[in-house]
Amino acid sequence: MNKNRQIKEAKVAEIKEKLEKAQAVILASYQGLTVEEDTELRKKLREAGVEYKVYKNTLVTLAAKELGLDAVSPYLEGPVSIAFGYDDVTAPARVLNDFAKDHKKLELKAGIVQGEVYDTSKVKQLATIPSKEVLIAKLLGSIKSPLSKLAILLNAIKEKKESAE
Repeated sequence: MNKNRQIKEAKVAEIKEKLEKAQAVILASYQGLTVEEDTELRKKLREAGVEYKVYKNTLVTLAAKELGLDAVSPYLEGPVSIAFGYDDVTAPARVLNDFAKDHKKLELKAGIVQGEVYDTSKVKQLATIPSKEVLIAKLLGSIKSPLSKLAILLNAIKEKKESAE
């Protein structure tokens, strides 16, 4: 077998594995970003626990077809970067969307979230959802607030009864 073909098959297998493992995959057009901007973006993605890669579109298309994700193929035209989020579903979309606000050259194209292909508008909606940690903190805060109000109320009743005696 041709050495070049073996390399391509290995890359397709790698991409396929990443697509299967990732909770969310976001495709973005990065054409026009400077090296400094790209480095800054990669740093922000790394800090958020997101893997960021650039593969040949044909190899990504082959891997996606093998997984039954043919709907992503139309978005794989031109220079496309891929952000893989393994833990937090919203992280890749959120980081890329925030970065795109300041750097107009970066454009969100599409995404794959838990096996479903999202268009640009759905990816932008996904980007507005806070991280898992923030949502948990909000939930705990909303549970804690009524309990602390109840404790204050009960304490006030106790103090009132004590002062009346």
